[in-house]
Amino acid sequence: MKKYLLAAAVSMSALVGAASAEPVRLKMGSAFPSSQPLLGTGGVDLAETVTAITGGDVQMKFYEPGALVPAFELLDAVGTGTVDAGWAQPAYHAKNDIAFALFSAIPFGPRASEYAAWMFYGGGSEMLNDRLYKQYNVHSEICGVSPPETAGWFREEITSLEQMSGLKMRFYGLGARVMQKLGVDTQLLPGGDIYPALERGTIDATEYSMPAVDESAGFHQLAKFNYFPGWHQQSTLQDLIINLDTWNAMTDGQRKAIQTACRASFTNMLAEGEAINGAALTRLQEEHGVNVRRWSEEQLATYEENWEAVVEELKAESAVFAEAWTELEEFRAEYAVWKENAYLQ
Repeated sequence: MKKYLLAAAVSMSALVGAASAEPVRLKMGSAFPSSQPLLGTGGVDLAETVTAITGGDVQMKFYEPGALVPAFELLDAVGTGTVDAGWAQPAYHAKNDIAFALFSAIPFGPRASEYAAWMFYGGGSEMLNDRLYKQYNVHSEICGVSPPETAGWFREEITSLEQMSGLKMRFYGLGARVMQKLGVDTQLLPGGDIYPALERGTIDATEYSMPAVDESAGFHQLAKFNYFPGWHQQSTLQDLIINLDTWNAMTDGQRKAIQTACRASFTNMLAEGEAINGAALTRLQEEHGVNVRRWSEEQLATYEENWEAVVEELKAESAVFAEAWTELEEFRAEYAVWKENAYLQ
């Protein structure tokens, strides 16, 4: 009996100690508004999940874009501790190093399952942290993924890629470098700035996200031709970034809870993204008068040829990109043996 009482006392003492410890409070700035399907709502859900499953031991609060810092300044703000955490995508930090974009979306690159395999079990996440984020005093957890995006919204039908030359277009990540090869003047704008820019004529065309997100943004009101497939973003990774000093000061349990919540968020975003886009694309066509078009095989081949040229340029520009690209290619070659034998073509 004494043994059991002692054990109970020790357990109670540990619980009291845990309860009296100061909880970790994380103000999380977002690159996406809470009203935006998947991209924004995913961040809100993550913050609520982390707070709930830790019983308030980690209290994460979502802040709208610009409430703490602008979307493209999250990396530096989190690194210096001005903001505790950020909800964005690695490519939003490409101005610091173009290699960040490789961990967001890859033209003609992996779909979500293959991307996840590399990031979680093929060394991708470790490389992202060790070779990139660590230099900025930041830790990253991959927390979400988007399904394929649309290839762009245009005011007029594109029958030849020669029409692209001279267009001013909002374009994301590594795909923007491909578009520049075709003479497109690309700009990377935060989501909230795209519609006004398209309305004012600051840009002529845009790509942003999947049909459900683009519908909520209202692009169909200004441009009636929506192109597929999204060769530049067959899947897009989203991450939670946390100040590295704050991350290191957490307990193992707190870090594990955040990592677990991130894996759950990744799974949920993948499933929800696949579930909502069929209905959204139907509405865009039947209710909003959008003309859905597909790039021809010849046009896609042109995009891919230019992408291969861009890869060689980026390998020369960034040592981290070159290293990551080599490791990704090795992983994909090994994965292809499984993919080609296990999946229907």
